[in-house]
Amino acid sequence: MSDTLPTALLIAAQARIAAQSGIAMIVTHKGDASNGAIFLKINKLDGTAHVYNQGQLDDEKVWLPALSKEAVPEKEADRYLAEQIAFDPDLWVIEVEDRQGRLWFEGRILDSL
Repeated sequence: MSDTLPTALLIAAQARIAAQSGIAMIVTHKGDASNGAIFLKINKLDGTAHVYNQGQLDDEKVWLPALSKEAVPEKEADRYLAEQIAFDPDLWVIEVEDRQGRLWFEGRILDSL
């Protein structure tokens, strides 16, 4: 039996934690409830966003910048995420509105694998 939470449950828990701190976390694309990959769009509310995709390094959950380590224009982030959804409709896209650009999910951000 896996000790990994189903994706839908993990997202619901993280959304609740963020909401308790007054941070909006919105599911913009709902994927496979048990096993879908997660992409995060951290909207800095200044016209820019960070985009991360979830990865695994040994037994550790990690996040990889999908476009750049720096924030990109929000339209570029949205275009990229639309392409990813077209490629894999089972993935999840979560948008976090946080001026500070915090992750709100377990795991560290890597430059690359």
